[in-house]
Amino acid sequence: MKIKEIISVLESWAPPALQESYDNCGLITGNQNDEVTGILVALDCIEAVVDEAVRTSCNMIIAHHPIVFSGLKKITGKNYIERTVIAAIRNNIAIYAIHTNLDNVHTGVNAEIAKRLGIKSPSILSPKRGLLRKLVTFCPKDSASKVREALWAAGAGYIGNYDKVSFNSEGTGTYRGNENSNPVIGEKGKFMQEPEERIEIIYPSFIEGKLMAALRESHPYEEIAYDLFPMDNSWQQIGSGMIGNLEKPMSQDEFLKHVKQQLNAKVIRYTPVSGKTISKVAICGGSGSFLLKEAMNSGADALVTGDFKYHQFFDGEGKILIADVGHFETEQFTIDLIIDKLNGIIPTFAVRKTETNTNPITYYI
Repeated sequence: MKIKEIISVLESWAPPALQESYDNCGLITGNQNDEVTGILVALDCIEAVVDEAVRTSCNMIIAHHPIVFSGLKKITGKNYIERTVIAAIRNNIAIYAIHTNLDNVHTGVNAEIAKRLGIKSPSILSPKRGLLRKLVTFCPKDSASKVREALWAAGAGYIGNYDKVSFNSEGTGTYRGNENSNPVIGEKGKFMQEPEERIEIIYPSFIEGKLMAALRESHPYEEIAYDLFPMDNSWQQIGSGMIGNLEKPMSQDEFLKHVKQQLNAKVIRYTPVSGKTISKVAICGGSGSFLLKEAMNSGADALVTGDFKYHQFFDGEGKILIADVGHFETEQFTIDLIIDKLNGIIPTFAVRKTETNTNPITYYI
C-alpha cells in the first residue's frame, strides 16, 4: 500500500479544504508514492516520535498537530521543528498532519470527547457558513435518474443525517442548434421543445470539480444548461466544538470528577458556579476559549476545553462552568480515533500507537 492510499482514506474523512486558514494540514515530508512499511500515530510529531518510527520500522507518521505551521526559510537544526524535519527526511519518513480539518468534522476530535464524557447525540456548536453551494441543471426526463445518481456518487446531496437529497420539478426546455451542433434530440436548425426535469442539489464547494465532471459524464446533451449558486447556509455537520446533554444531570463536583476521570486529567482549572446542575455540555478539543459566547448562547451549563487565559475566565460571568482540562488532555484520544478509523477501513494493515508522551507540560502535584 502506498502513502497516497492512506492519505486518500484520511482525506475522505476529513478533507483538507475544511482546515482553518492558519493551519498546515496534509503531507509535510515524504513522497506519497512510497510504499508504506508501517504507520505510527501520535498527537505531536517531535524528534522522539521520529526516533520511535525508525525503531519500529514505520515510514509514515500521522500526527494531529503539524510540526510545521509557518514557512521555514532555513533548515539548519537550530530548533526542535527543524531537527524533526531533518530527522524525518534523513530517515525517509513521511509526516502527515490531520489537524483542524479533523476538529471540524462531526465524526472527529470533538465526537471522541463527547463519547468519552457520555454526551448524547452531540451536534456542532458553531457550524461553518459559506461552504455549501447549489447546482441546478436541466435534462431529459428519461436521463434524470442517471444524472442524479452520478451527482450523488460524486459527493452531492447530503443534508444532516440524509443522503441522496435533491429537489426535482418538471418543465419544458427549448433550443435550436446551429449548423455546427449535434443535438441528441431533434435536428440542427429546428426549434425544439423538450419535456425536461430541473434537478437542484446541494454540495460542498470543494468537490465542485469532481461534481462537474460527473455532470458532464452522465448528461446526454452536447451543451449542458446549469446554474451554480453560492449559499450562506450554515453546514450543520461541519464546524467548531460540539454540544449535547449528559446521560443524566450531575452536580458541579460530580461533573468535574467525571471529566477528570474520563479524560485522564491531572488537574482541572475551573470557574465555580454555585448550585448549578450540569446537564447541557459544550466541548472543544485543544484551545476552545473562542467558543465561550456560542456555548453560553446555546444554553450550555459547562464548557470543557483547554488553554483558557486568566482574564477569559471572567467572561463566564458566573453563568457557565468553564472547565479547562488542558490542551493535551482534551486531544490525547485523537490518536485512538485515527487508529480506529484506519483499522476499520484497512483492517489488514498494521497501525501503531506511539509510546512517546508528547505532552510538553508536566504537573507538580
